[in-house]
Amino acid sequence: MKVTAKLNNVRISPRKIRLVANFIKGLDVDDAIQQIDAKVKKGDLEIKKLLLSAVANAENNFGIDRNNMYVSEILVGAGSTLKRWMPKAYGRAGAIRKRTSKIILTVDERIEGKGRKSKEELEKERKARLEAKKKLQKEMEAQEQENKQEEKKEISKLPAKEADKVKKAEGKGNWTSKIFRRKSM
Repeated sequence: MKVTAKLNNVRISPRKIRLVANFIKGLDVDDAIQQIDAKVKKGDLEIKKLLLSAVANAENNFGIDRNNMYVSEILVGAGSTLKRWMPKAYGRAGAIRKRTSKIILTVDERIEGKGRKSKEELEKERKARLEAKKKLQKEMEAQEQENKQEEKKEISKLPAKEADKVKKAEGKGNWTSKIFRRKSM
């Protein structure tokens, strides 16, 4: 099963991105990631992010095994070109073209259906991830509540004058902080 990922308007010229794209075409996913990490080219980061996105889509949405995937196709085309002008001698203007790229990466299975998860297994994993996320959220909220209660206890232990200073520093009870607040915040 083929899974594609697209990236539009990358601010690198297609010629520079093709150097990396042609290098990983046909490689297994893990080998391609290792090759990208080993190379030092300008388009490495964008290609790596796109590849990891395609792999994550294939694993989570279609249940394809990561060890069975390879980069089957990667197309790099020209995106829109930003046109700028540079002053030259004798009052002339020289054109500057800032090129962008569009990348389409396709990941496919080496052996069709090998190690693929069923729909039931995918649903179980999704439910488990959602439950773990909810549990983590509840723990974070409980931790925030505890922190607020501890701060209130510490403020209540202080003398009245110092407690007022702390409240003003926090922005509570100080009407001038609301009026003269910076707009960029």
